[in-house]
Amino acid sequence: MISEFYKEMTGKESVIRQFFDFARKRAAEMGPDSVFNFSIGNPSVPTTESFTRALIDIVEKGDPVKLHGYSPTLGQDSTKKAIADSLNRRFGMNYTAAHIFPTSGAAGALSHAIRCVAGKGETVLTFAPYFPEYNPYVSGTGAELKVVPADFESFQINFEKLEEMFDEKVAAVLINSPNNPSGMVYTTETIKKLAEVMTRKQEEYGHEIFLITDEPYREIVFTGVDSPFPSKFYDNSICCYSFSKSLSLPGERIGYMAVNPAAKDAELLVPMAGQISRFTGHNCPTALMQFAIERVIDDTSDLSIYETNAELLFKELTRIGYKVVKPMGTFYMMPRVPSESGDANEWCWKAARELGLITVPGDSFECPGHFRISYCVPTEMIEKAIPLFEKAFQF
Repeated sequence: MISEFYKEMTGKESVIRQFFDFARKRAAEMGPDSVFNFSIGNPSVPTTESFTRALIDIVEKGDPVKLHGYSPTLGQDSTKKAIADSLNRRFGMNYTAAHIFPTSGAAGALSHAIRCVAGKGETVLTFAPYFPEYNPYVSGTGAELKVVPADFESFQINFEKLEEMFDEKVAAVLINSPNNPSGMVYTTETIKKLAEVMTRKQEEYGHEIFLITDEPYREIVFTGVDSPFPSKFYDNSICCYSFSKSLSLPGERIGYMAVNPAAKDAELLVPMAGQISRFTGHNCPTALMQFAIERVIDDTSDLSIYETNAELLFKELTRIGYKVVKPMGTFYMMPRVPSESGDANEWCWKAARELGLITVPGDSFECPGHFRISYCVPTEMIEKAIPLFEKAFQF
């Protein structure tokens, strides 16, 4: 018999994919100029020349046996050291190679990190709005994901609701900053307050509560924004990162899990992740990608277009009358739906079908009455789409 659990999941396609697929089919039927697709977060800038040169050099000059051979389960030592050194240099930490576990992007890092510290009968808390894939990441461990309601005025942490939802079953708190889908960044004040709450709860319940940080947008922070490194403020923390956005490499599936050296049992968590891989079938990123990343560890693509696009969209949408919390980073924002009904699903489908304006309703992000715009697109596309946002405002 086939698995009923996964069979049932096939009928629960991501809403983001639903709108993306609609855009693709509309473009095929009516032409690409009929679609203004703001549905998916696929970087719109190329990777760096330094990465391309590194890749070519490695392939041309490297030992092909080493280059294409099996990577150690816990990752290449030289890559792990390069990542640790970069984090220490940039954020004043003291990671070693032993604290780094290379993964297939942030998704792989999160899946391993959650399994390291949470299990059956336990709870992982996260904050709305949040990335919907957290649900399978957590449920796959046997733990339960509970979502702290959003503070719709600022999209910072709703601490009053957090305190209400904390109990002795909480094994981990999962945060995403800079945030998909809101574009918000948790400030130093917010992170310090979160650390204080979690430290107090650890003492109250008598067990460790881990902070898991989802940070693939770490480098996409706008001018003047306060963007702290959360692990700096809380010992029992695990950082999950991807080079998909910073280096525009989403298809290469390369990221890492970094265990805070000050965490309880820090020396065990990376070896544990290696054992978790035996159950998930994960066998770390390709050796080629690991060797390439270590050569350009502090480089980023030209990410400035995202701030340009954010400024343009925010200016024009607020002029039209949309209510928007101004993004502080990433390439997302979450305006309120302008219709009287407040039904984001209805409004987004109407805009898609009548105007070819593709956005994503906020319901699946636990943010009803809002819609997500992914503006990692050419600026010219945004300029052409502004009249459509004006028309959609009248729905």
